[in-house]
Amino acid sequence: MTTPVHAASQLAVNVLDADSLLAAFGVLGVGVVMFAETGLLVGFFLPGDSLLFTAGLLCAGSGEGGVHLSLGPLLVAAAVGALAGAQCGYLLGRKAGGALLAHSHSQRLHEGANRAEELLERYGYAKAVVLARFVPVVRTVLNPVAGALEVPVRTFTLWQVVGGLVWSVGLTLAGFALGSSVPNVDHYLLPLVALIVVVSLIPLLAQVYRARRGELSEGRRQ
Repeated sequence: MTTPVHAASQLAVNVLDADSLLAAFGVLGVGVVMFAETGLLVGFFLPGDSLLFTAGLLCAGSGEGGVHLSLGPLLVAAAVGALAGAQCGYLLGRKAGGALLAHSHSQRLHEGANRAEELLERYGYAKAVVLARFVPVVRTVLNPVAGALEVPVRTFTLWQVVGGLVWSVGLTLAGFALGSSVPNVDHYLLPLVALIVVVSLIPLLAQVYRARRGELSEGRRQ
């Protein structure tokens, strides 16, 4: 018989921990998190990259606590959540303009919005929309920013679908491939997740480095 205390402990979910989310909500949770992180500004803190990779590992039979997911439904849930979320974020930005970010007091969101605008200006709509998928926070705010800047609907939709599929399906399959080929890979889950976070920040760090280098060059010329 399940006691009230035990039941309460089962309901306690750490939304910042991929294992906790997957154990509590399974495939459905992946779709919801993908939608929230890419479509709602309040979801910028959610662990998108690590969640997809960890879910892929669990499909391969890795993971603690007996959690196992089916690859087919997982890929569908991840892709649908990521694509629907991005399109929703774009439409919100299109209708609300900059009001969405203006009412936010989060410094990370405002910094992400600035980076999103820089990506759009530097790389153009297509490349920026795809690259943003792989940068935490930026993938959350670029969609409403693109809507507020009136990026053409067809252009945004095409490239957010391309980027969304590569990101969601690619990371999930990477986790599945590693879990299928390396025995007991779940024992190294924390270092792997940390590595994913670091790799996902590389495009952002490279962009910051180039921007600062450009500023220094202009300063020397003056």
